[in-house]
Amino acid sequence: MARSDAASHLSSPPAVSERRAAGKRAREAVPRKAHAVWRPPAGRADPVGILERQAETRVAELLPIRYGRMSQSPFAFFRGAAAIMAADLAATPRSGFATQLCGDAHLSNFGGFAGPDRKLLFDLNDFDETLPGPWEWDVKRLGASLAVAGRDAGLDSTQRQVAVATAARAYRKATRDFATMGNLDVWYSRLSADDILATVRGRGGKPAARDVKHRIAKARSKDRLHAFTKLTRRVDGRLVLISDPPLVVPAGELVPEPDAAAVAGAIKTILHDYTASLRPDLRRIVESYEPLDVARKVVGVGSVGTRDWVVLMLGRDESDPLFLQVKEAPPSVLQAHLGRGRYANQGRRVVEGQRLMQAAGDLLLGWIRTAGVDGVARDFYVRQLWDWKYSVEIEALDAERLAGYAELCGWTLGRAHARTGDRVAIAAYLGAGDSFDSALAQMAETYADTNDSDHEALLNAVRTGRIQADTSV
Repeated sequence: MARSDAASHLSSPPAVSERRAAGKRAREAVPRKAHAVWRPPAGRADPVGILERQAETRVAELLPIRYGRMSQSPFAFFRGAAAIMAADLAATPRSGFATQLCGDAHLSNFGGFAGPDRKLLFDLNDFDETLPGPWEWDVKRLGASLAVAGRDAGLDSTQRQVAVATAARAYRKATRDFATMGNLDVWYSRLSADDILATVRGRGGKPAARDVKHRIAKARSKDRLHAFTKLTRRVDGRLVLISDPPLVVPAGELVPEPDAAAVAGAIKTILHDYTASLRPDLRRIVESYEPLDVARKVVGVGSVGTRDWVVLMLGRDESDPLFLQVKEAPPSVLQAHLGRGRYANQGRRVVEGQRLMQAAGDLLLGWIRTAGVDGVARDFYVRQLWDWKYSVEIEALDAERLAGYAELCGWTLGRAHARTGDRVAIAAYLGAGDSFDSALAQMAETYADTNDSDHEALLNAVRTGRIQADTSV
């Protein structure tokens, strides 16, 4: 039987052997040991100046909180310094293979949360900076964060380098494993609570496993009902969000009283427009809840100063609350170095990047563009505020537990990259040996030196009055 005209125009994907050969050829142009080198380039931008430029579009009254949080320690500074490291990474070697990047893959941006099937999963959980780009950038951000956090925890250089090399090895081995798997099998892969326990038990024994079990149980209790207890109160018979300025400020306290009704109407309009980004069945779910109150909420470290809101909604009765977080999405810190990407709406950029990288995410993720009271149109993404949350106290990790956590993060990042990058070529580039692992450990240590210097520059800017820092909240 003759082939149809349509079938004759279909093309076969590149052969696995060709992709593997491309990965090995890339070693000639960019040897794996080249990733070990980090030196601040001549003319490197002032790190505090980078933060000040970010501040130009943020809420001015909240900036002292951001600087105060970043000043607390070198690791706290690192968490808020994604824009600084993005500029530094732009000058580092690239093997030539792109994938969807988290853009801020430090170890505190990994953790547990509830999947749609109500099972606790471990995954990346912050995608504010996501864009397509070189896979190395995420891995180096993760590696450097381990070195910086290890210093904060009082670990010696050998212990820190073991943790970084462990993350690199887990990433490399995961990528090589995924390179042998079918495409759907890669997308089905996930790390469950049982997988976390198995990894921790193998490294830290029963005491470490007991600690993780406790944290998992605590995570499962941090849900919308817990948020309802912590964040709401009754005033004159009406449920409202608790005021806790400057961290949580109800909208009624931010605008004159005559404008309160207008704010309430605007919130309803925003929620209605946001649901247009959802599937029809999910749109029906959100529309079955009635918004009651809205407040500005300060979150994280690097995000402080962006316009972030929490919306209290009720469904059937007070036992059925829903909290939505409406979070401003400025352009990614990677944009200046990699280009804008395919999405004009920055909120959609975040949502689509998260969907590409996470094994399973929040069903209610959506986006919107809307104008604030100042008339300026801004992009936002929307998600559930609390839907279980598992995290570790990074500063309290000993050497063994930091290495175990590094292994979880490395595997997870490898799985996230395998979904959108050429996992066969990247696996071939990385190889079976530990050349890249050793290189990353060396680079991470020298970058931690740079981060220490940048943190000191921030402290000096506070001391001289160049910037104001509030460490009380």
